[in-house]
Amino acid sequence: MNEALTALQVRLQHRFSDAHLLLRSVTHRSFSIDHNERLEFLGDSVLNLAVADLLFQRLSALPEGDLSRVRANLVKQDTLHRLAVELGLPEVIRLGEGEARSGGQKRPSILADALEAIIGAVYLDAGFAAAQSLVQRLFQAVEINPEMQAIGKDPKTELQEWLQARKMSLPLYRVVGTLGAAHKQTFDVECEVIELNFSERGIGASRRAGEQAAASAMLQTIKAKTTI
Repeated sequence: MNEALTALQVRLQHRFSDAHLLLRSVTHRSFSIDHNERLEFLGDSVLNLAVADLLFQRLSALPEGDLSRVRANLVKQDTLHRLAVELGLPEVIRLGEGEARSGGQKRPSILADALEAIIGAVYLDAGFAAAQSLVQRLFQAVEINPEMQAIGKDPKTELQEWLQARKMSLPLYRVVGTLGAAHKQTFDVECEVIELNFSERGIGASRRAGEQAAASAMLQTIKAKTTI
């Protein structure tokens, strides 16, 4: 393991038993077939659970809907990008030549995804308690207050709250395709609401952006086709 990744472990306050997990977590798909997207998928869920627990403890007076909106603001791309930069991920991210030339080391979606991948890697390396401790350290300096729930809802949050209010299951999101060269990909994401038998698609420069676009399309369909 090179000096940069050794230093990253110091900043993370976690020394990996399986160093390959850390290496994979900072590897973009443009660099190698052994890339970080599966770790990102896992880390996304670990992050959401850890942040939910953090908010449950800190904001004990907020109802579920407001907690969901605060969490959405904490796990959105802008916040994760800022935390990734503070961790020094631009210096260690592994990119293909084309992606590197196009400024991938500074691209918010790539850095936010890498941070989620690292959280997933820590979870696999040492379990949920270690990953949760990492998330708590990452968000230690982030201001968390009830007023954050007043910030406008993103489409995924709005769709989730609409379904929950009607006792329906949460929507399912699937990446159904990727378009373009490795250094300039867009993600084609499907959003499905099983109870309504509705399915919509969205395109974005990252998986997260594609999910938001698909959720937005689903909201439009629901408003046009239902009276619930």
